[in-house]
Amino acid sequence: MSASYLLKRLGLICYTLIIVSLLVFGITQVLPADAAVMMLGENATPEALSALRAQMGLNDPIWMQYLHWIGGVLRGDFGTSLRTGQPVGPTLLSALGTSLQLTVLTLLFMLMLAIPMGIVAAVRRGRIADLAVSLVSYIGVSLPEFVTATIAVLLVADWWQLLPPVGYVPFSEDPAEWLRHLVLPVVVVSFILIAHVSRMVRSELVDVLQTDYIRAARLKGLRPRRVLIRHGLRNALLPTITIVALDVGYLLGGVIVVEEIFSIPGIGRSLMSAVQSRDLPVIQAGVLIMAATYSIANFAADLLYAWLDKRIQYD
Repeated sequence: MSASYLLKRLGLICYTLIIVSLLVFGITQVLPADAAVMMLGENATPEALSALRAQMGLNDPIWMQYLHWIGGVLRGDFGTSLRTGQPVGPTLLSALGTSLQLTVLTLLFMLMLAIPMGIVAAVRRGRIADLAVSLVSYIGVSLPEFVTATIAVLLVADWWQLLPPVGYVPFSEDPAEWLRHLVLPVVVVSFILIAHVSRMVRSELVDVLQTDYIRAARLKGLRPRRVLIRHGLRNALLPTITIVALDVGYLLGGVIVVEEIFSIPGIGRSLMSAVQSRDLPVIQAGVLIMAATYSIANFAADLLYAWLDKRIQYD
């Protein structure tokens, strides 16, 4: 992987974030919300509202407001929440940290189950194990997350009382309770991802096991386990990396339902609350942070892809 390619990718990430910032800033400008009214309340005098609008630069042209906002973002200042009056940056970074904890645990749990399931389905193609993996996958992609979450809460939390139904405890306060509160959300979110990834691993591994170099490895007398893991699985997992990278973006932005159901203070729940209350600075910063995280995850996937397959040359 050449240095010029890395610079191009980093430049593309910056270009993407600029486009996203323009879009999210433009969209939030047409939302029916008055920042001055939200901060001072409906009973504020016209003079006070006018003074605050002038202080916040709301009377400036749109392009000047955008430059003022993006300049603050580049300095690490994401503005002040209209609803709470607190700085947006620390609040959203704390929420992003909580979502990242859920994301990392989900990815680990998902990979620990999805890859072995995909391998078993490919090796036992057409047999009971393959059909069982297919059945689990179809159920996983068919059930919406709120249904899976409801079933999990009813069974595990209400009936068997093994785990707490909702809530979140920071890791720094009590690691054991932190893990107990995240078990159900991780299982619920992982269910649909396991279906996607296990089917991808199965499909790719079936194709790889039918290639000429796998036949050649078998004819050389290599042990079946070595052929499967060293020559088959390594190549079959390459497309899976892309799927996992896309899942990172999905987990950070698409787990709003799960965070709402289990009362997890993540970035998805923060954004949902900001949209409901027309808290424009939180919406702008939240979308930009999620876009940056998604871009970095895809960039890391490309690096890992090239590291695993030396034949891939990025220019």
